[in-house]
Amino acid sequence: MAIYDPFREMERLASNFLDTGRRGPRQMPMDLYRAGDHYVLSADLPGIDPGSVDVDGQLLTIRAERTLATDEQAQWITRERTGGTFLRQLSLGQGLDTEHISASYNNGVLSVTIPISEKAKPRKIEITTQNTPQQIESSAT
Repeated sequence: MAIYDPFREMERLASNFLDTGRRGPRQMPMDLYRAGDHYVLSADLPGIDPGSVDVDGQLLTIRAERTLATDEQAQWITRERTGGTFLRQLSLGQGLDTEHISASYNNGVLSVTIPISEKAKPRKIEITTQNTPQQIESSAT
């Protein structure tokens, strides 16, 4: 039986945005892992405005823009840094607590913490037992 991975479908859709040979959204390297009762997403976004994270229901959108300085007097030797729009959208799926998503930006890395909802967490169910002996009445004939 295949296990449904809500992030695998999102990755497939997001890969269409990462074609660097065309104008438009650029590559945003990302790591995603589960740590206990939450997921952690880390995306490399050096030089980007950290106020560019939007959460809309079950769709997490990370959108950013980098503008490169232009100097008409400059004679470029090499220019490897890309400017433009960076975009990743992740379908969060069910079982995540979208009300308590948090994000931080440090040293060019955006970290987004996505907690698992209480309803989706495994829980112990108490099982009661009856340890008293039962009397069975029988009739002697």
